Amino acid sequence: MISLPLGVKVITEERNRGVYDVEGLYPGYGQTIGNSMRRVLLSSLRGAAITGVKIKGVSHEFSTIEGVIEDVVELMLNLKQVRFKMAGEGPYQAALSVKGEKKVTAKDIKTPGELQVVNGDLHIATLSGKNSELQMDIEVSAGFGYQTVESQKKEKVDIGMIALDAAFSPVRLVNFEAENMRVGDRTDYNKLRFTIETDGSITPRNAFIEAAKILVEQFSALGQVLTGDDDRMGMTVEKPMARISMKGEDEEVSYEEKSLGTTIDELKLSNRTHNALENSGMTRVAQLVERSEDEIRDSVRGLGDKGITEIKKALGNLGLTFKQ
Repeated sequence: MISLPLGVKVITEERNRGVYDVEGLYPGYGQTIGNSMRRVLLSSLRGAAITGVKIKGVSHEFSTIEGVIEDVVELMLNLKQVRFKMAGEGPYQAALSVKGEKKVTAKDIKTPGELQVVNGDLHIATLSGKNSELQMDIEVSAGFGYQTVESQKKEKVDIGMIALDAAFSPVRLVNFEAENMRVGDRTDYNKLRFTIETDGSITPRNAFIEAAKILVEQFSALGQVLTGDDDRMGMTVEKPMARISMKGEDEEVSYEEKSLGTTIDELKLSNRTHNALENSGMTRVAQLVERSEDEIRDSVRGLGDKGITEIKKALGNLGLTFKQ
């Protein structure tokens, strides 16, 4: 039997950068798993980006705006770098409206409650005069990887809307190194070190977990197609995987166990509730159900009755509750 990894060890986690070691990989599996994880991290995690912009007084991208130092092409390049945290499916409409002499940054963008600008200090434009004005209607969509304007399928585009290529991926950098390590009497097992940097809309740890879940679900689907037996595999593609299980192949993973590993991102909570949990270090459902309602109130700052009710409803949808 091919042995499973010994586990994942957190080496460092600093804001948007994390380093993780996967130890005890079967000989030769380091490069295989490393390449697969890197591919998924860079191309298959959902993110949000600006896909269209309508600028007052501008009919095409090769224009200039009176009183604005940057031309429209430079403005669009800056807008492509704005990063968002999105709740829901989208697309959503945002707006930017500034007047007078001013340096315009991403925090000047007005967003609905489902959107949050992550890099608010990003420079967008410079207004040079007291009578200068810049007004934009901005469309923010969700997607995967990098998509050109041609690949984005839009049924209807408003007149004056300039479409943009979009880099949706929330992961900015993934490196991995594979080396040999000792396991028992053998010295040819692999240790894999991942370095992951994100744009701030997702933590490196959650990005790692999501990528692993995607790979497990993909290979699980292959097994189901060949065997025609979903239950024997212990999971289905439609239901969220809870965690990377260290169980033996003959042990089934219950749906409740899978639910315990669901990330709070998947619960579709309001931004306020989601941020309160994340700031308190709670990233998975298992961390919620192991605490009572009073313990949650005491340990999560900024979480009121409305937030508690919201979490209880989300847990109820998974068939779970707080600790009694």
